[in-house]
Amino acid sequence: MLNPKGLFACLSLAAAAHAAAAAPSVSSKNVKATLVSEVDSFRPGEPFRVGLRLEMADGWHTYWKNPGDAGLPTKLRWKLADGSTAGPIEWPRPMRVPADPLMSYGYEKDVLLLTEIRPAATLTGPLTLAARVDWLECREACLPGKGELEITVPIAKAAPARVASVSSLFDRARADMPRAAGAPAVSADATATTLTLKVAGNAARAAYFFPAKSQVVEPGAAQKVSRDGTALKLTLTRPSDAPALDGVAGVLELDGAAFEIEIPVKAGVAAPAKDDAAAAPSNTATAATTTLPVALVFAFLGGLILNLMPCVLPVLSLKVMSFVRHGGDAPGGAVRHGLAFTLGVLSFFWILAGALVALRASGEEIGWGFQLQSPVFVVFLANLFLALALNLFGVFEIGESLTAVANVGAKTTGLAASFWSGALATIVASPCTAPFMGSALGFALGQPAWVTLLVFTALGLGMSAPYVVLAASPKLLKRLPRPGRWMETFKQAMGFPMLATVVFLVWLFGRQTGVGGMTGLLASLLLVGLGGWIYGRGGAALVGTRRLALLGTAAAFVAAGLALGLTQARAATGPVAELGAGWEPYSEERLEELKRAGTPVLVDFTADWCLTCQVNDRVALGRPAVRERFAKEGVVLMKADWTLRDEKITRALAAHGRQGVPVYALYGRDGVARLLPEVLTPQIVLSALDQTF
Repeated sequence: MLNPKGLFACLSLAAAAHAAAAAPSVSSKNVKATLVSEVDSFRPGEPFRVGLRLEMADGWHTYWKNPGDAGLPTKLRWKLADGSTAGPIEWPRPMRVPADPLMSYGYEKDVLLLTEIRPAATLTGPLTLAARVDWLECREACLPGKGELEITVPIAKAAPARVASVSSLFDRARADMPRAAGAPAVSADATATTLTLKVAGNAARAAYFFPAKSQVVEPGAAQKVSRDGTALKLTLTRPSDAPALDGVAGVLELDGAAFEIEIPVKAGVAAPAKDDAAAAPSNTATAATTTLPVALVFAFLGGLILNLMPCVLPVLSLKVMSFVRHGGDAPGGAVRHGLAFTLGVLSFFWILAGALVALRASGEEIGWGFQLQSPVFVVFLANLFLALALNLFGVFEIGESLTAVANVGAKTTGLAASFWSGALATIVASPCTAPFMGSALGFALGQPAWVTLLVFTALGLGMSAPYVVLAASPKLLKRLPRPGRWMETFKQAMGFPMLATVVFLVWLFGRQTGVGGMTGLLASLLLVGLGGWIYGRGGAALVGTRRLALLGTAAAFVAAGLALGLTQARAATGPVAELGAGWEPYSEERLEELKRAGTPVLVDFTADWCLTCQVNDRVALGRPAVRERFAKEGVVLMKADWTLRDEKITRALAAHGRQGVPVYALYGRDGVARLLPEVLTPQIVLSALDQTF
């Protein structure tokens, strides 16, 4: 095992080699990607364009920003220094790539994707343009491609001139851009099943619409062209689980001319929710029927139910201790502690909301529970819960500092303790998805930042509501037992749920890093525990230099333990394959193949850190009666493992209007997905199968 210095040196060498490998072009088996500049130089502060050229082998294609039924859009992640910035990709008009009965949107042979570069006005030398490019190349099969591209554009001594060797490429790319100016007058209205575009006073005979976003129309369905007086009418089929439409944007082709449109939808109507009454309909509401008021109600109810989720139960004991401690206080004091707890819950939910909004705005594909996809965070959490358990057992007492985090220390009674108790409860609860939460979170993370923050606030208020009600009710507080000697025994007993959480986190870390990583985390916990024990043996009694020496020794063990755990975390390569009998790994291509063949599929979007997922596996999906019914109906079982970050699974969740796990998508022989509730029982699953077959 490398020491930290050696690890840092290796990482530095890898980074240097990676940088040295950057070049103007990279190639996969079927695609060559090249970064080219339109001009031979630039002037500071004056924008210019560069292009990503994708040259594809015969029969192969890459994808537009909306890939249609299948595929992934090409992505560019720029690395620009000195305050220079890059705009979004400017997409040429796409072409249709049929694969009956599906339809994709993309490019064949050769395409140039333009980007505007805005150099900083303060530049005094050449500008290095570095970018990470990712694409998906497909024919019958699909292969991912990626590479690091880099070119340097010198600063202008004279007026910048176009580069002759690539000027025709840029001219052709501009000619292929859909026109915004001169677009005809278009109106749109929607029903639950159709989207209709009307082009006023247009004599075109052929028309086709490429929506800029997925889930607007069914790409593989025919687009019917008809006349409505002098207007051209284009009728499109909407997906069965399509969200409500307030507006529509995309590329409209009329007799070969392409126009970029972005128009409101008249009287947009959401697709009706499916009748899942037999399977707890409140749990299967989708983003298609969600509005802001509904999302707020669902978020509050989801937060309320979150208190009963398995991942939160270990922390409930901490709050029980708090109310026992404050049971004899005046009602006003108990209320203050309840409000401080609520503020702690809300603060961490706001932090989560802000992080999600910021990361998604930067192009990251993440969702609810993203922090436990990080082995580094798991190391931190495991060591925190070990420290809390040792404190509960009386190994050490540190008054208002660490004990305030859990609100469990014998001497901890301040409002700060209640605040951090709420924050800790939220940290542990965040990987779980309770009933009602799925559609609320799916709606929130696709809305402006203020809407996201509002929904997360409702979620936090729902989670903290029971504690506020208890704190504000003198009659309920009087029913709590009086403080006494029994509390010490109770306090120590509550250390065992903390250790149970540590066991779960160690198992999760082992799934993320393998047996070696799990062993490293256990060694990390041993060192941190030893540091806590050394401190507890004499930290409070010693004074002067002896106290400083003991504190230093304890801190050294804790630091060594954390460093060891973090080293193991950075070595994580991916989850260990452990699908279980009868399950196969999730694959977009495999799913589409099964849908085309009319084969029913159950996709289980899960993660090892999602305790609700593990409970559902054991109490519902793994039951013999359920497995026998799956076999009888010929249902293929597919597991989408989200334990570590996976952009494909994140996008698949978003397509269902969800941003976290668990999610259960049951595809019938018609290829239509039906979402099951977040909390399953055998009867719920069997009822869903009855409705599907």
